[in-house]
Amino acid sequence: MVLTLDKVRDILYHGDKIDLSELPIEEIGACFSFLKEFSADKVIYGINTGFGPMAQWRVDDKYLSDLQYNIIRSHACGAGEPLPDMLVKSAMIARLGTFLQCKSGVHPDLVRLLAEFINRDIYPFIPRHGSVGASGDLVQLAHIALTLIGEGKVHWRGEWRPSAEVMRENALEPFRIHIREGLSITNGTSVMTGIGMVNQLLAEQLLEHAVTASVMMNEIASSYDDLMSEELNGCRRHEGQQAIASMMREISQGSKCLCKREHALYDNGHAEEEVFTHKVQAYYSLRCTPQILGPVYETLKNSRRILEEEMNSACDNPIIDPQSRNVYHGGNFHGDYVSLEQDKVKIAVTRVAMTAERQLNYLFHDRINGILPPFLNMGKLGLNYGMQACQFTATSTTAECQTLSMPNYVHSIPNNNDNQDIVSMGTNSALICGQVVDNAYQVMSILYIALVQAVDCLGISSSLAPRTREVYDRVRAIVPVFVEDTPFYEEISAVEKWLREM
Repeated sequence: MVLTLDKVRDILYHGDKIDLSELPIEEIGACFSFLKEFSADKVIYGINTGFGPMAQWRVDDKYLSDLQYNIIRSHACGAGEPLPDMLVKSAMIARLGTFLQCKSGVHPDLVRLLAEFINRDIYPFIPRHGSVGASGDLVQLAHIALTLIGEGKVHWRGEWRPSAEVMRENALEPFRIHIREGLSITNGTSVMTGIGMVNQLLAEQLLEHAVTASVMMNEIASSYDDLMSEELNGCRRHEGQQAIASMMREISQGSKCLCKREHALYDNGHAEEEVFTHKVQAYYSLRCTPQILGPVYETLKNSRRILEEEMNSACDNPIIDPQSRNVYHGGNFHGDYVSLEQDKVKIAVTRVAMTAERQLNYLFHDRINGILPPFLNMGKLGLNYGMQACQFTATSTTAECQTLSMPNYVHSIPNNNDNQDIVSMGTNSALICGQVVDNAYQVMSILYIALVQAVDCLGISSSLAPRTREVYDRVRAIVPVFVEDTPFYEEISAVEKWLREM
């Protein structure tokens, strides 16, 4: 069973369930049985040794079950606000993906129980802080493990309740440790991967909104359409640039607002003009959309690949391999892949926010655009203010994105008695990336309100392309045209909610 990001989206946003009949239970059981046999007379990390720097100590056979419970209980020490349900569910899906590789040596009952938690929307309490992303997300995954053994608390049907109570009401039995399940649950990259997957889905959708907004911007400015032409973009050999230009051509089909350069400037009728009333070339935030958003497209394409590979990887330690009849010790739990990609994504999304903020400035700045009233003010200038203050929100939020874009991947601090001497900080990277994505949606919401107001200032709604006219109608259903001054915070929130719909 291979999990995809599209499948994750359907589970998270559309109510799809994990089909327990599709789980490779027989193969998971075979891996468990091999480990049980293989470990009987051998020294294997995390089965009959301590954990981390304690691995040099042998654990007596009579304490092996206690060893597994101890790592769960001792590591459930996170701090801060709980992660939102969406992120917790995504992390559990990522953890399930690891177990489905049949390389963890866990009992099949653990996999079934985890799938039940996902399907029944039972969300373990996972604090925001705790992971350095080296042995994976030890602390935060321990909080998941704690609930699976019937301890700790879960969020279920809007209430925080003891896990044992919720499990009883769902006719579920707390998991009982068999061999190494305590380490198997807590060891790996599943929390950072889960957060990263939600970031990815939202960022991909945000990019689509940014492309649509850029087409509307150029319609408002009556730009020449060769900025998105296949000939122009095709001679620069970047997949992302060409993909964005293609998207823009598709979205702009049927527009009566864009100009043809060959008609306006290449015929003899304009050859003797001294000053052109219409700009020969638009500002960069309009004209360079394929070149600006192209790298974002390619960044997101690569991060999607990395996240899907990580979700379908065995990312714990040691790796149990019944095929070669061996147990391999290494560092598959290390979060560098996810951490680096989340830093890239947050930088790319910040660029989207910056572009949106500059497009917003074009709409608000009458001396730059030359066709719109200041701040799209359809009231009395001086008495009314239009969207003047909305720019403060967009600019400050974009500035925060820029600050948060400082790479986190390189912020390694040795810890764990220097056993973990270089760490990924992958979960921090994913959480910060998530904040940047949220911020960018807020900036984009303000831009969308401004776009439809600009359309009405010019009276060009009937000339828009069908695709952008549809967007205009959707936003206007949320935010009617405004003349008098009005608070915008509820409208910004409502448009953001619409933009985030999957």
